[in-house]
Amino acid sequence: MADIRAQSIKALRSLETIRLNGLRFRLIDARGLIVGKLATQISVLLQGKDKPIYTPKQNMGDVVIVINAAHLHFTQDKWDTKLYRWHTGFPGGLRQRTAAEEWDRDPTEVLRKAVNGMLPKNLQRIYRMDKLKIFPEEDHPFKALPLSLYVPSPRTLHLPGMGWSLPPGLDPMNPKKYALRRLASPYLQQEQAESKQQPPAPPVPSTAHQAQGQQGQGKAGQEGGKPEKGSRGRKGERKVEAGKTASGSGALGL
Repeated sequence: MADIRAQSIKALRSLETIRLNGLRFRLIDARGLIVGKLATQISVLLQGKDKPIYTPKQNMGDVVIVINAAHLHFTQDKWDTKLYRWHTGFPGGLRQRTAAEEWDRDPTEVLRKAVNGMLPKNLQRIYRMDKLKIFPEEDHPFKALPLSLYVPSPRTLHLPGMGWSLPPGLDPMNPKKYALRRLASPYLQQEQAESKQQPPAPPVPSTAHQAQGQQGQGKAGQEGGKPEKGSRGRKGERKVEAGKTASGSGALGL
């Protein structure tokens, strides 16, 4: 037990000048995680921002032990497009290396550089980076120490939702993106679930059939309003009554 503890202290030589009283040893399994998302959470632990006694000018962050760092992932094509640049100090000495080439040289440097870039740029960054211990696989020399397992929060996908669905008969220009936005819209998901439960609606006649039906109804109404042949309308009846009254008055006068 003493030998294992001596090996652990030897691996933590950089922490000899730092008081470890009150600090925890956080163990993180990085298998299958995103580099940037994990680096932001590690930077919070190294600064001690998860503690109620956080003070920016004091080095009170915990010791972070990361295992399986060789199984991290980048989003999209960053393995080939992300570049690490440095300068040798001589004219024309600008050098660069892709993330894939950096991983081939040392898998732990990808995460270490990401965390280093997310810490505040001051003198405390050197001592905080000394508390970060990264190992490519599961083997590490701190198994004898009281480790506290830390589970990083998963990476969530934020998509803009929609409050309405496409009218029937229209197709989206980008079906893949439209499907993702439907998944991010709880209103559309509820509407889709209700439509599955309801029985199918009867077929709706097309606009052409509706127009023909309206024209047929209009013709029938016009034909019904016209007087039949051989029968007189209101104007004809009035003329006949006026003629009768005139003839009657003439006969009386005579």
